[in-house]
Amino acid sequence: MNIVLLTLNATYQHTAFGLRYLQANLKEYQNHSTILEYTLQKDPREIVEQLKTLNPRILGLGVYIWNTQAMLTLVKLIRQLMPETFVVLGGPEVSFETETQEICKYAHYTICGEGEVEFYKLCHQILNLNEPPLKSILRGPLPEISELKLPYSLYSDEDLRHRYIYVEASRGCPFKCEYCLSSLDTKVRAFDLDLFLNEIHLLLDRGARSFKFIDRTFNLNIQFCIKILNFFLSKIHLGLFLHFEMVPDRLPEELKSLIQQFPKGSLQFEIGIQTWNPQVAQLISRKCDFEKAKENFYFLSTQTQVHSHADLIVGLPGETLDSFAQGFNQLYRCQPDEIQLGLLKRLKGTPIIRHDHEWAMLYQVAPPFTILQTKTMSFEEIQKMTRFSRYWDLFANSGNFKNYISALLKDSESPFLTFWNFSEYLSRRHSQSFAISLLNLTESAWNYMTQELHWNKEFARPPLLLDYSIERKRDVPHFLREDSSNSSISSKKEAFKKNENHTKTSNATPRRQQKHQ
Repeated sequence: MNIVLLTLNATYQHTAFGLRYLQANLKEYQNHSTILEYTLQKDPREIVEQLKTLNPRILGLGVYIWNTQAMLTLVKLIRQLMPETFVVLGGPEVSFETETQEICKYAHYTICGEGEVEFYKLCHQILNLNEPPLKSILRGPLPEISELKLPYSLYSDEDLRHRYIYVEASRGCPFKCEYCLSSLDTKVRAFDLDLFLNEIHLLLDRGARSFKFIDRTFNLNIQFCIKILNFFLSKIHLGLFLHFEMVPDRLPEELKSLIQQFPKGSLQFEIGIQTWNPQVAQLISRKCDFEKAKENFYFLSTQTQVHSHADLIVGLPGETLDSFAQGFNQLYRCQPDEIQLGLLKRLKGTPIIRHDHEWAMLYQVAPPFTILQTKTMSFEEIQKMTRFSRYWDLFANSGNFKNYISALLKDSESPFLTFWNFSEYLSRRHSQSFAISLLNLTESAWNYMTQELHWNKEFARPPLLLDYSIERKRDVPHFLREDSSNSSISSKKEAFKKNENHTKTSNATPRRQQKHQ
């Protein structure tokens, strides 16, 4: 085998989209190449063992923030055991600050940026001309997007059945948010839409039903967006799931009316808010019409079947714990289905580093380069927010405790503070914030309500019964049992749901007004 393309994915469900692009554009060398994908848990010695059986002349490795340490170990082994193989690195993690990275010193070549054209040129020089470049760091111009061969035929039947199918209708982003690598893009480049949709049609014919679009701003070009959605709407009877990243304040009426036609479970929008603090947003060059974003969230939650996933970043320059709490409360009242809380990461090449001195930004020196403290947010506060984020995932985002979270945060003036107190309790009760069983989490929630908040047990029991036992048909755990019969449990279920429905109805108008205050 002349060429092997390899990477380490975070989990099996992910696919190496970038490697498929490289292979699709290898031209005459494509039939002499193969893709190998492993997870981070794979022993690097076993990987090298398999590589030695293939004995490639060229080995292309995809390096990302989540696998860079494991890749370094792998590259060192490869150089020891396979000295005749040319090792070529690529990917966002090695495309910037390249000269300073240890892993690049062990590779023969590092290709920076979009590598489809440059990787083919390098392979041609090595395999056909036998004239390897003298420079080890290769930077080519952005490829003409119309000249790239699309990679979708390289998804295997196994991929279509069990893994994420990543697709992109465009590359680039017009915004300059300083924490994001897309801020370095000069323009948005769209693929030929008819050609792209034909490839998607072929995937549908092969059985693909789930598509994750990686376009940074899917709803930037509204007519482009509408044409893609209309295509999928015509196929929606197949049972599709579509994931898009959306600009929060850009949802015109013609797009709204189209979105309303999609059934429940078919659309998921990832909406990056990142901060609700206008001063912080300005500081990091992020533009957002927050009032328009509120209106759009409210539309999605009340008039569509879209599953909305909103993002906030902890540790941005100038953000305090108090201002973050206010932003969280604002976003929570917008009623997204999920709120993802991520800690700021110092991605190589991003302009966020210009704030390091003024805002005393201190990052972890090892991947994933997570923020440790800032001038306005202490290390201790960020540690607590790390646990807050983890427990919010376990209780709110997981869907396992929807009735409990509804009861806990109902009528709360500050949902952030209410859950912060619960998170602090969980931190004292559990030695770690991962690998906690569902039963143990349920018992912690019960004890918090009854022992810390001193709720009446008859009021505290129904939401947890619904979450753990009734809706999932599990046995009632001992701490939730009562002397009365199961019929009383059923009546509590109905009473709890009636109370929730009444609350939603009676609060609908005030809650909408609260969004615009």
